[in-house]
Amino acid sequence: MEKIRLITDSASDISYEDEKMYDIRILPFEVVLGDKSYVSRVDFDNDGFYQLMSQYDEIPKTSQITPFSFQEMYLEEAQKGYTDLILVTINSGGSATHGNAVMAKDLFFDEHPEFQDKVRIHIFDGTGYSVFYGYPVVHAGRMIKEGKTADEVVAYLKETLEKRRIYFGMYTLKYAGKSGRIPSAAAFLGDKLNLKPVMKIADNTISTAAKVRGEGKLIAKIAAMAQADMEPGSPYQIVYGSDLSARDEMAKVMTEKLGYAPDAFYQIGAVIAANSGPKVAGVSIDVKK
Repeated sequence: MEKIRLITDSASDISYEDEKMYDIRILPFEVVLGDKSYVSRVDFDNDGFYQLMSQYDEIPKTSQITPFSFQEMYLEEAQKGYTDLILVTINSGGSATHGNAVMAKDLFFDEHPEFQDKVRIHIFDGTGYSVFYGYPVVHAGRMIKEGKTADEVVAYLKETLEKRRIYFGMYTLKYAGKSGRIPSAAAFLGDKLNLKPVMKIADNTISTAAKVRGEGKLIAKIAAMAQADMEPGSPYQIVYGSDLSARDEMAKVMTEKLGYAPDAFYQIGAVIAANSGPKVAGVSIDVKK
């Protein structure tokens, strides 16, 4: 009989409520601020991290999840009797974590051949960040709870991750410039000119999809781009950071455009905020077929 374990990492920004409800194992990233190292989702919640960010001028640094950590986790779950481990990781284009998970799978079976025919490990590249793969993971958890098979869950993840997209706006370029996501000179000039980028996450990449002058135009531009690309009538999700008014405005504009409300809200945690800054607003969609 199948026994399925669903696993992801803390950059998925899954809520504590969904983590518990769908029994999702979430592997944390380490975050360094100043001379201290923290474990995301363990040492602070999102609000606690935003407060820490405000105390430091430097940007936070995040560490990849190591092959050893994945090996340990595979062994723990195998020893508990799980027959299928379904793991979805942060975008391989922005972190070595996915590659480490794949490497650890091979090492695990080399060191523990007794599990070779007893455990299947299915590893997915989340190909994005935050709600991009966090939302599909939660839906996969719902499927498992409803009694779907591992093969059905794997097929769902394979199909849906290929059609995900996020449009989001950053209200400051300070963090992206210092982290290297945007060249520092361009980030400095953009802030001086009050230019706000609309970023697109798709196919393992983050790119600048548009630029607007001033915060007032940012949310309208994000909503227009999301509406143009999304599958008509499909669910969508709001991604946000420390500013709840930006979240609410994003939801309001999308609801007015589409005639129906978002089905989920995802607040960015430490891993994403370290690169984007704490204040963001955006929309996650499934693109047109």
